[in-house]
Order: sequence, then structure tokens, then C-alpha cells
Amino acid sequence: MNKIALLLVATVLLISCGKKEGSNDDFSKPTPVDESAVAKDPSDYDPKRGEGKFDKVELGASVDQAMAADGEKLAEVKCTSCHKLTDEKLVGPGWKGVMSRHQPEWIMNFITNPDPMITKDPKMQAQLEICLVRMPNQGLNDDEARHVLEFMRKNDGVK
Repeated sequence: MNKIALLLVATVLLISCGKKEGSNDDFSKPTPVDESAVAKDPSDYDPKRGEGKFDKVELGASVDQAMAADGEKLAEVKCTSCHKLTDEKLVGPGWKGVMSRHQPEWIMNFITNPDPMITKDPKMQAQLEICLVRMPNQGLNDDEARHVLEFMRKNDGVK
């Protein structure tokens, strides 16, 4: 009787561990890139502003502390599992000094639209070779991205 019960439990476990029809939980495969979001002609890429809708981002002379606090909360949920606030690489590059390396427009476009920028930007392609992981689109809206940018300014020591 114990052998039959053991065989029954083993069978149930094997069936329940199998991949379900239509399941998309194969983590060994890279995340597919939305090709419609990737522009086809790299020659039209502007390395100062990136690829996306942000042409001009207005920054205040000082950090908006409330906006930075909201950005910090968002970063804790969406960003800090891959990015440290120092210059140390985790999965992705550290954030320290990001405001001196990139224009605000570039950062906003990258946060909201990473796929075409990774495809077109030579610096991002070099970074991808180091990190070996494409930054996933975190689905932040424009307002959320702006808050994260303000937190990056605060992290970089803007007063």
C-alpha cells in the first residue's frame, strides 16, 4: 500500500511541475524585444538625448525634495535590485555620477524607452557587453521617470 501511495504522490508531483500550455515562465530564454519600439535606422540616433519623446527636460536649480523622495521609493522597488547608488556595478552600472555622464533628456528617454536605446547607442552596447543583461522596461510613466531622475540628481549631490 505504501508503494502505491508513494507512486501516486510522485506522479502528481511530476505532472504539477511540468510546463503548462501557454506558460511563459522559461527564464533561460532572453526577454523578447518589442521590435516596434526599436527604430530601424541607427544613423538618426542622437547620443545626447537618446531615443524617445523627451527633447527638453526642465530641471530646477535645486532638487525638488518631495519629487526625489517619491523617486527614491520607486527606485527601491524598480531599480536598486540591479543598480547600486554608488559607482559600483551590481547587475547594471552604479548610479553615482549619472547626471554628469548623461543629459536629463537621455536619462528620461532611457528610463521610459530602453530597448531602442540599447539597440542604437554605442555606449549602451558596450555596457551590455560588460553587464550581459539588457535593462528591462520597468513600465514607468513619464511622471514616475521624472521622479526617479530627481532622485538621481539628489544621489549625485545636487542640493
